[in-house]
Amino acid sequence: MSQHRVTRRGRRIGLTVAAAATAAAVTGVMVIPSASAAEVPVGNGGYSDTRPPGTSGPTDNVGNPVLPQVTDAVADQPVPTNDWWSSLVFKRYGDNPYSQPMYGHPLTYQAVAGGLEVGYPTDYSIVGEGRQYEYVHTADLTLGVSGLNSGDVKADGWSDWTVNPYWSDGDRELRATIGHGLPFVYAEASGGDAEITTNGTPEVFSDDGNIIGVTVAGNHYGLFAPSGSDWNVSGTSISAGLGGADYYSVAVLPEPEALDTYSQYAFSFVTGSEVSWDYDTDAGEVRATYTLETEAREGSETGTIQALYRHQWLHSDDTMLDYEYVSPRGAMKIREGNSFTTSQSVPGVLPVLPETDALDDGRLAGYIAEVLGSDDPFEGAVDTYWTGKQLGKLAQLVTIADQAGDTASRDELLGLIKDRLEEWFTVGGPAEFSYDSDWSTLTGYPASYGSDTELNDHHFHYSYFVMAAAIVAQFDASWAEDSAWGGMVKELIRDTANPARDDEQYPFLRGFDIYAGHSWAAGHQGFAAGNNQESSSESINLSVGLIMWGSATGDDELRDLGVYLLTTEAESIRQYWFDADQEVYPSDYEHPIVGMVWGSGGAYSTWWTANPEEIHGINVLPVTGGSLHLATDKGAIERNLEHLVEQNGGPFEEWRDLLWEFQALADPDAAKAAYDADNDAYEPEAGETRAHTYHWIHTMAATGAPNTDITADSPTAAVFERDGNRTYAAHNYSGSEQTVTFSDGTTLTVPAQSSATSNG
Repeated sequence: MSQHRVTRRGRRIGLTVAAAATAAAVTGVMVIPSASAAEVPVGNGGYSDTRPPGTSGPTDNVGNPVLPQVTDAVADQPVPTNDWWSSLVFKRYGDNPYSQPMYGHPLTYQAVAGGLEVGYPTDYSIVGEGRQYEYVHTADLTLGVSGLNSGDVKADGWSDWTVNPYWSDGDRELRATIGHGLPFVYAEASGGDAEITTNGTPEVFSDDGNIIGVTVAGNHYGLFAPSGSDWNVSGTSISAGLGGADYYSVAVLPEPEALDTYSQYAFSFVTGSEVSWDYDTDAGEVRATYTLETEAREGSETGTIQALYRHQWLHSDDTMLDYEYVSPRGAMKIREGNSFTTSQSVPGVLPVLPETDALDDGRLAGYIAEVLGSDDPFEGAVDTYWTGKQLGKLAQLVTIADQAGDTASRDELLGLIKDRLEEWFTVGGPAEFSYDSDWSTLTGYPASYGSDTELNDHHFHYSYFVMAAAIVAQFDASWAEDSAWGGMVKELIRDTANPARDDEQYPFLRGFDIYAGHSWAAGHQGFAAGNNQESSSESINLSVGLIMWGSATGDDELRDLGVYLLTTEAESIRQYWFDADQEVYPSDYEHPIVGMVWGSGGAYSTWWTANPEEIHGINVLPVTGGSLHLATDKGAIERNLEHLVEQNGGPFEEWRDLLWEFQALADPDAAKAAYDADNDAYEPEAGETRAHTYHWIHTMAATGAPNTDITADSPTAAVFERDGNRTYAAHNYSGSEQTVTFSDGTTLTVPAQSSATSNG
């Protein structure tokens, strides 16, 4: 068993010249396949199109290989994984060819032989000795076609946050559209009447022929058949002939009186969803617009209704209705219209904390020498996760050594990082990356924690590679050229956070759930509780790596993508992992944080231990200059650590360094006092070093904690404050001098390719 985690949860590539050209458009590298197509060169490196001998790709739970379950309509498209609905395409269990429960919010869904189960859980349970709260999927309705008995369900299409499950038994067909924030389910049916089976005898509160309102299990629904149809209620079966049409829809109503409002939009079918974002550098803000595409199946109405999560409506000025829905993420507010826009301040990131005179240069140099003098600075790491952590560890020391003027140590560290990255980026050695064209993914071998067989955690593992490469690029631009090793870095980015929707090799933003505002870890979503994510901070590590890589290489598209992802997920973490506003978790849930977010709720736990220190620390590591967003809610940090001490029965012992660094974001003096009292007796966390912990805590004790209320016109700038005195810091990746302007009016001139610090 590892120190950190236990397991969470075709067709061969034929790279044509056209596909190579597509790859070149995204990466900037022209990929020419060899005659045997065993190795795909990318700059100085490359990846294999065939897994190394003795390794495995995606499998079911008993080890049988699996292929994506999609219809011919989308068979040539890169298949999404790691989504809220991935069990539709990744059948983790051989005896279930349909799906696991899928948590769209406000509705929940599960595909079965007879159609689509739909529920709206408003009551929660607290289980697992009080550790987990969950709003479990229970079917109120099952939408189908009379007589439907499908042998499986496939995905027939998808967009940014919607998906189309498809059923067929040879005589009857059903295609549904479901999604995040959709109160409606849209059905296309053929071969029989529309048939809805209810959980218990429905209470009909309104009947207007083709539109009826029913209450089932305490929840209210509107049922909408084509004009001229008539719903027939018989026991627990509600059916309607569709005449010459092939559609019907169902909506969950916030209350029965909303039926008239929802009826206006019943035949405006959602056909797609798309996000767009804009980073306004001058304002230090990201604006994101979430748009639904619709089609009028009858009439002329093309508007719709959407339900917004808390992390969205808190940052939107768009008008909402007075109605709300219950969800595991707190209240969802309702908006009429096809789109809404959010606007959020961008959290600053730094490659290294500000320079101060608070450090003992000799002590710091000794700590760095301790790492470089070890027999193996990578501590035996061989797989993608543990190698990544070691790369991240060494990368943090590079910028500290550079700040201290220790160029010899800096360059030795850079050499170690380059050598290990180049080893992974070269086919045929002890480690390599392999592209799986069936699953449209790039997997590193040796793999770990299901990154191969379950497609888990790619964004966690590769975040460290991207971050380390960004640090290298900061000091060696030629190494980061696409024609050198940068092309392979971009392959990892395309696998985990591809910004292109038209890429033929990788799906758009694989791990990031655009509407939920955060990433998911499990590739298959093969759980009754939906998908999950444990280490939100490792997901953030990828976003920060994108900002730094994009800044260092002059790739504004990737920089701005990182800004959007960081800004969005930071707010989701604040709300859903740390309940910073204390408005999300059930009132009788006794923990102020969760270690894991699930589709159905959240859990005070990790995958590998119930020890409180790891539960609290897993959403902190790795601590970098991208962790500053956590300081937005200092009260939440204090509640977090107070609860840890309470649960632990005393001061924390394991991962003390991480938790002191976390504490320093709210109370640097307390963190320093605890650190100093320890006198180096602690054992560093596997991705930490004594040098980094010393530098972090003593620097922040001098500058004060981050003041995230002040923004800047650069994503790589931040402000710290102690006793009313502010320290301004920024890094300039460009080749010319830059003046950074902060929102309080302060300016800071930063030399080319340098960091600068000022007290205003």
